[in-house]
Amino acid sequence: MPSPGTSVKRAAATRVSASAPRRRPATPPRPARRQPAQATRVAILGGGRGGLALLKIFAQDPLARIVGLAEIKPRTPGTRFARQLGVPVTPNYRELLRLKDADLIIDVTGNPDVEKTLQHIRKPRAAIIGGASAKFMWRLIDARIRATTEMARTLERYQSLFQRYVKEESESAVDEERTRIACEIHDGLVQTLVGVNFKMERCRTMLQKEPGQCVDLLREVNGLLKHGIQEARQVVFNLRPGQYEQLDLLSALSNYLNAYHKQHRVRVDFAHTGSDARLHPKTKVFLFRIIQEALQNAAKHAGASKVSVQLTIQHDTLSGVIRDNGVGFDMQAVSRNPDKWDHFGLRGIKERVKLLGGEVSWTSPGGAGTAVTVRIPLGRNTHARNGKKN
Repeated sequence: MPSPGTSVKRAAATRVSASAPRRRPATPPRPARRQPAQATRVAILGGGRGGLALLKIFAQDPLARIVGLAEIKPRTPGTRFARQLGVPVTPNYRELLRLKDADLIIDVTGNPDVEKTLQHIRKPRAAIIGGASAKFMWRLIDARIRATTEMARTLERYQSLFQRYVKEESESAVDEERTRIACEIHDGLVQTLVGVNFKMERCRTMLQKEPGQCVDLLREVNGLLKHGIQEARQVVFNLRPGQYEQLDLLSALSNYLNAYHKQHRVRVDFAHTGSDARLHPKTKVFLFRIIQEALQNAAKHAGASKVSVQLTIQHDTLSGVIRDNGVGFDMQAVSRNPDKWDHFGLRGIKERVKLLGGEVSWTSPGGAGTAVTVRIPLGRNTHARNGKKN
């Protein structure tokens, strides 16, 4: 039996443990939240064409926020667009200069008094761009907007033409043509747009600290965009040289060969006899594609400096020879390799000629160029087949 003293000690220990605060288990520290990138606050002086171009470009940039526009005239394109965006508009540009939350001030008013005032402004936390630099900047941006719009329209047209083309070509020819077009866009237009995007990103990061270098970058961007527009136009023309029903084969070939010479710096000789008036529209388009594919091979794979195209249109036969002075290739080795057969577009050429009831042959002695010879019958029995929809 426990003694009274033992009971008293146990009761005291129980009271102490009940009154003591319980220790909570240690919790791991919360990871620090990443602070979002702070947007550059931009104030624009001038609501004309320059101000409108700047508003359009900065309104689409998530890393920029337009804090105000200064313009005396209430109905300029820039002021109307600024009100649509909800940007504060003031007729007194000095109000924007007094703003404490402006990181970048761009003057495109063209007013010498405003420019003189900006030269005496001391805002250590804000970058000020004006004069010739600002004028050159907004002109390049305006050119970029117009070029992008034109490219978008060209690409929409390209998609429409491509859909019609898919309906009228056979399945095998369509697959080969899609691959060729995709390579053209990837190797040309896409690479140009990637370069434009990279330079614009660099310009945005350097805009505050090194505005002079930004002007040089924008000048390079302008050149890239012009090159991209030319590439997009060339893709559209290569995709569809003209309306099938009204295609003038000889004129279309002449235009294409001129563009081919300018693009690849390859000398081109074109000779033809006979009239293409009695050729079926599908025969014209297929022959155009055959010549186009052969010439692309000469420029991209053969490294040719000279090509010649000869067409002979007789009463019952159409014959053509496409010859280059490139490096040539081993026909037997390529014919045994499906990847090279497709890569050089030889399958597409052969299938198109077959659909027209004709024959095609390649002659390529080592190091002495390549000659593609095509013969297509034009008799009554083949006319219906050439015009048949696939």
